[in-house]
Amino acid sequence: MIIKILGSGCSKCAKLTENTKEAIAKLGIEAEIVKVEDFKEIMGYGVMSTPAMVVDEKLMFYGKVMKTEEIMNLLK
Repeated sequence: MIIKILGSGCSKCAKLTENTKEAIAKLGIEAEIVKVEDFKEIMGYGVMSTPAMVVDEKLMFYGKVMKTEEIMNLLK
């Protein structure tokens, strides 16, 4: 599983990355987290508000920092 965190590298993006790592650990799944900070690439997903998450090239959400439990539900 490849999880992309889309954003400029701001504090919200960092928090989403932290929550995602925690969710992966709690679920015991194997996943690679990739940070995407290139705005052309981000816009390629149709995202106009960051942070956002893409799992295996599918946009899951954008414009908010999801909690660890919410991310766990998405990844199940």
